[in-house]
Order: sequence, then structure tokens, then C-alpha cells
Amino acid sequence: MVSYQLVIDCASPDLMARFWASALRYTVEPPPDEFGTWREYWLSIGVPEDELGEGDCSDSIIDPEGHGPRIWFQQVPESKTVKNRFHLDVKVGGKRADVPLETRRARVDAEVERLVQAGASVVRVLSQPGVDHYAVAMADPEGNEFDVA
Repeated sequence: MVSYQLVIDCASPDLMARFWASALRYTVEPPPDEFGTWREYWLSIGVPEDELGEGDCSDSIIDPEGHGPRIWFQQVPESKTVKNRFHLDVKVGGKRADVPLETRRARVDAEVERLVQAGASVVRVLSQPGVDHYAVAMADPEGNEFDVA
């Protein structure tokens, strides 16, 4: 067995950590016990002040239940320029075998509205007449695409 974390390149780790913590119902990871903030921690290991940006420098989120991977938002100088090669699906609708399409659609639409309020934007609705599937493609605050299904 291996352990892993998911790393997402971004311009603003604090913004992205807070958005994705809300989207995935994760929590922003607290700094190590002996530090009041992540900024204090990063400075203690020698990261220069001018590389840290503003705020407390939170840059990771964790699953409060301990099941999902840690997600680290790594600051990079370049912005996103092309479509993601991989994306997350935020699954809120329920299983097709257990939940009728209209109920799944209502759940997805409610989650989409919540995520728009948190800073995401709608890219497109993924639905076709006669197909038992409904999802919405969205973009996070830095333009990374993900689906709500």
C-alpha cells in the first residue's frame, strides 16, 4: 500500500484551500502543534518571507473523517493556460440505481448554487434528452474544471 496526496498547482494557495475545503467538505489543515500559523511554520524551516504571500499561508486541506487524501495547493508562477488533463467529480446526486433523475438533478443544482456562492463558475450543463445522466461542469476560482454529478 502507498499513501499519496493530491497536488494542485495554483496562484493563490490560501484562496484555493478555502474554496476546495468548502467544495469537498474538508477542513483547512491546521499548522503543526507548536506553530500558530502556517506562516510561522514555513519561516521556521527557512522559506523566505518574500515567497510566502499574504495571510497565514494555509495551503492544504484534509478530510475530517480521515478517508480522503490530503490535498496540497502548490503556488506556481504560471497561470493555467489549457484544459486540465484530470479533474475532480464532486458526487452529490446519488447512485443512478437508487435515486431518480429528477432528484439527482435537484441535488446537483443545489450544490452548483452553493459552489457558485463559494467562488466557482458554471462552464456547461452535461445533459441530453433521453439519457439518464445529469451533471454540471464548473470552474474553481482559478479556472480549473471539475464536474458536479
